[in-house]
Amino acid sequence: MSSIAMNKDNSNSNSNNNNNSNNNNNNNRLSFVDIGANLLDEMYQGKYRGKERHEADLNIVLQRAWNNNVDKIIITCGTLNEARHGLELARTNPSLFCTVGVHPTRCSSEFGSSQQEWDTYILDLQKVIEDGIKDGNVVAIGELGLDYARLEFCDVETQKKGFIAQLQLAKKYHLPLFLHNRQTQNDLLDILKEHYTFNASGGVVHSFDDTLDLANKFIDLGLYIGINGCSLKTEENINVVKEIPLDKILLETDCPWCDIRPTHAGYNHVQTKFPTKTEKKYESGSCVKGRYEPIHIIQVAEVVAGIKGVSVEEVATASTSNAYKLFGKLDKYKK
Repeated sequence: MSSIAMNKDNSNSNSNNNNNSNNNNNNNRLSFVDIGANLLDEMYQGKYRGKERHEADLNIVLQRAWNNNVDKIIITCGTLNEARHGLELARTNPSLFCTVGVHPTRCSSEFGSSQQEWDTYILDLQKVIEDGIKDGNVVAIGELGLDYARLEFCDVETQKKGFIAQLQLAKKYHLPLFLHNRQTQNDLLDILKEHYTFNASGGVVHSFDDTLDLANKFIDLGLYIGINGCSLKTEENINVVKEIPLDKILLETDCPWCDIRPTHAGYNHVQTKFPTKTEKKYESGSCVKGRYEPIHIIQVAEVVAGIKGVSVEEVATASTSNAYKLFGKLDKYKK
């Protein structure tokens, strides 16, 4: 297994030697929960855009995370097949967990066209949920929700039907929601109000990149707001995140996607960098350019901290505490 030492990006290296030492000491006190990681993506099998570039390295990616302050990771699943594989993967490590659900853009292809197909699919989802909650590996229903930016994959009405059906599963099994919301105005909010009774289960609107007004409405329902690199791209994004209370923020990478790039508004707050190679020049001791990993959650925390004018440790502590409150089984030893 390979680990990566973290390097600070300092313009005045001589004057910042002491700061580097202090930062390394602070990093030793950090602890993160990555609430959204697409670990089933083929990039972690060494495949990029259909081409095989290197050997599968998910084990190396995970070891890097464990070696660099990542405490727990929740695997994001968006189909029945992914849920089965996610549960299988979660059972390989006591620090891995998973969601079970159908991504809104996949509702048409997954649920089928007839009511009998829908009913059978729901029963199959229930079997995975029941199997996973027995030993504490399934901690949320999702990724579920609405996505109006990619209607070429699934129409609005089918998305809504799939969303409502999964809300019933969340209520039945008392599991929190891992929500997807993209360009829906108030539609997702209105469906939640009509079809979901908010209780201790709660949920998170992951990868949030909408308005502060909508964020506050979700918070008023008892939901958390998931922040990753896609939440920190623009000045508008930055202004929204600045106003969201720390006790309502959960950190995620949404890896291998949502990397924080030099063109993004929040990039100037990133301090921690990692050795990186392109996939064509892959080395097991380096990250892959354009492929985010759970280890990069420190960068999300640094941007949030910079925006809010607080320490990275304060952001890490708050987000980790929030994750344990929402996904209660994270603090239980898995069988």
